[in-house]
Amino acid sequence: MRFQTLRHCLLLLALLVLAACHQKEENTAQPGGATPEASVQQSVALIKAGDFAGFWKHALPAADYANLRADWTRPRPGQRPITDEDRARFDQAVKQLTAPNAETTLYDQLKPKLTQMEQQYHDQLPVMIGIGQAILTTGIAQNKTMTENQKQQMRDVLDVLRPWAQQTAWFDQDKAKQAVGVVVASARKLDLKSPDQLQHMDFDTAMNKYSVAFQGIKQLLVIYGLSIDDTLGSVKVSTIGIDHGLAHVKIDYSLLGKPLSTDSQLELVDGRWYSKDLIDSERAQHEQLLHPPAPAASSTAPAPAGSSSTGATLAAKP
Repeated sequence: MRFQTLRHCLLLLALLVLAACHQKEENTAQPGGATPEASVQQSVALIKAGDFAGFWKHALPAADYANLRADWTRPRPGQRPITDEDRARFDQAVKQLTAPNAETTLYDQLKPKLTQMEQQYHDQLPVMIGIGQAILTTGIAQNKTMTENQKQQMRDVLDVLRPWAQQTAWFDQDKAKQAVGVVVASARKLDLKSPDQLQHMDFDTAMNKYSVAFQGIKQLLVIYGLSIDDTLGSVKVSTIGIDHGLAHVKIDYSLLGKPLSTDSQLELVDGRWYSKDLIDSERAQHEQLLHPPAPAASSTAPAPAGSSSTGATLAAKP
């Protein structure tokens, strides 16, 4: 299974805040859009529906989409092997989430912990959330794969999410009971058997699992007062200008009732419009998989024949 890089995740988050204007629908059999606005609108409609397979087919030119599918099960550079300890932890978690009456069992276990956490962290939580935002903001600033526009967009989103997170009743018993029910139902629908299955899923299977997980996340956020669908429905998309096959698109939207704005670039490929960021990101990852960086050469010189390993190590030192 393909584990998305931070860049891919952020790009998908950025697309989540682009919403469709209710205009005449175009023929969606072709990838991309006939206009920049149509391309964005269809991408968002597919994400809102949880159709991630359809999203990628729409969002990338045919050749790049074919590469994405072919690359999906390739080993990632630096991918850590799955251990028996990983398998044991995974198996235990899945059994707890999918057991008969798991909703009741898990909630009964959670109730006293919520009471304890509320007593311990109620006053500290806003400060802790503020510190968390500062850490995330620093990480965004230091990220080398995001554009300055993407960094600013993420900072704007965090500024809106911080007061929501600080004021949300995270320890509310009724909300927790609903949340446990959503998590258990999602786990059963995901039907995951092992971390090996998770890591080696083909593209189509992975997209189906993503859809189930995404719908569950949306339900969880609604319980705590954040509707992704409301944000998607609030966006207005307009093209600022088109020059040499690149369109500059402005996006106005609201998040938790707060107005925000960002922009994006779309690229014209074979008469259709696509997100330039997604194209560039996919092509960079494809190139990295085809030509992975060579492992760093050892700084220790090889030992001459007949010499001891200690002598060889000493000889290699400056």
